[in-house]
Amino acid sequence: MPPKTVAARIEARIHVIRGERVMLDVDLAALYGTVTRQLNLAVRRNATRFPADFMFQLTSVEVTNLMFQSETSSSGHGGRRKLPFAFTEQGVAMLSSVLRSERAVAVNILIMRTFVQLRRTVSETKELGHRIDGIERRIDDHDAVLDQVLEALRALETPAAADTHEIGFRPKT
Repeated sequence: MPPKTVAARIEARIHVIRGERVMLDVDLAALYGTVTRQLNLAVRRNATRFPADFMFQLTSVEVTNLMFQSETSSSGHGGRRKLPFAFTEQGVAMLSSVLRSERAVAVNILIMRTFVQLRRTVSETKELGHRIDGIERRIDDHDAVLDQVLEALRALETPAAADTHEIGFRPKT
């Protein structure tokens, strides 16, 4: 299997939770080259920058569902002590003002581009769906006409009973 591009690796770490596309603190920390505890500490120190629509903490049910969907096992040895945080696109953008390393800035740019590409893909998919719906409607309109044409062609294939009569003399046997 060919190695994944950075954008594909980032896209694989974007989840939909509570109807929002989010990234988990553990995934962001790994991308930024730090530990989750340090990332969350920086966020807590700048709590006013992260309102509820930028970041939220997952419930234990959401964590279980996410592990089931991602086929991720627990980290063993006790796992996390606290529930993970999920960052929306705006929350990830805000992280760039909290984490000031060059790597954080570069990774943030890649993440933002990935979010934009996902939005573009979803938009194109919806547009394609609308086009397909229009084509199906037109096909449905033409179905009746095509049925009539096929019926006429079949009628031409089988000659009518009245048109068939014998020509010539046939001796009685």
